[in-house]
Amino acid sequence: MTSELDKYKSNPKTSYLAGTFEHLLEEEQELRDMIESDPGMKDLSEEELKGITEQKKTILKQMNDILTSEEKEEEFPNEIILEVRAGAGGEEAAHFARELADMYLAYGETVGWSAKVLHTSESALGGYKEAAFEIRGKDVYKKLRYETGVHRIQRVPATEKMGRVHTSTASVAILPIRKKTKIEISPTDLEIETSRSGGAGGQNVNKVETAVRIIHKPSGIDVRSTSQRSQLKNREMAMSILVAKLEALKEEEEARKHSENRKSQIGTADRSEKIRTYNVLQDRITDHRIKESWHNIEQIMAGNIGQIIESLESWEATDESE
Repeated sequence: MTSELDKYKSNPKTSYLAGTFEHLLEEEQELRDMIESDPGMKDLSEEELKGITEQKKTILKQMNDILTSEEKEEEFPNEIILEVRAGAGGEEAAHFARELADMYLAYGETVGWSAKVLHTSESALGGYKEAAFEIRGKDVYKKLRYETGVHRIQRVPATEKMGRVHTSTASVAILPIRKKTKIEISPTDLEIETSRSGGAGGQNVNKVETAVRIIHKPSGIDVRSTSQRSQLKNREMAMSILVAKLEALKEEEEARKHSENRKSQIGTADRSEKIRTYNVLQDRITDHRIKESWHNIEQIMAGNIGQIIESLESWEATDESE
């Protein structure tokens, strides 16, 4: 039991309970020693032993519940980085990337999540060339994990004078921020740049170099954080994003190795995979992985994506049970 107790004692959330459990073990041993030395105390001591046994069961269950809860949170953390990037399609793609970001943020508001802008790079007409957001809330990764991939939109842009349908793409990445990581990064593998965060002008211009860009030389991954007030905070956030990206890359490689054994590609988190088409003229959104479509694009783009998320979760649950 001592080695098992070490597991609980080393965890800050269970250490106090583990100490109480250890104290009960000592009491239990004292009572057993008393029974051996004074058999006349057996009946009285056995009643106390029953009470101690019940207390031990209760505490053990509490500790195990806490650890199970932590394991679930580690698998499905309540904090993610949402990253959107414009793909093929120029200004129209940047506009679509912004619409996707707004869609997820609007959905997050309806379920009580909080969001913070980490970095944005806008196009000439106000779309997103790329943008990153930190989103926190219950089940955020569990619900959004299948949004990673390439999204495609087919419509007549407002700037199109000939009425031609354009196809544009934007990529979405959902990166879980986990409390524990196995990723080790050598400082020599990093190139760190600082600059002034963008401002609206006048007194709002940041005169100090608080924005941080980190390049991971072995992988070529480039991350930025510009929204925090200090360089240190931006650096910490940029490192969190980098670790999340490296973990996602590793998971993607692992998933590819085993993908031939899966009926569905839904869980591979392959960022190059075209996962969904938004056909505005036909008022239809189709997810190519589960071959299911939904109508009322306007409402869905306004944040009503619950039905899509539920369909993906149901499909995955069915896939895993087979």
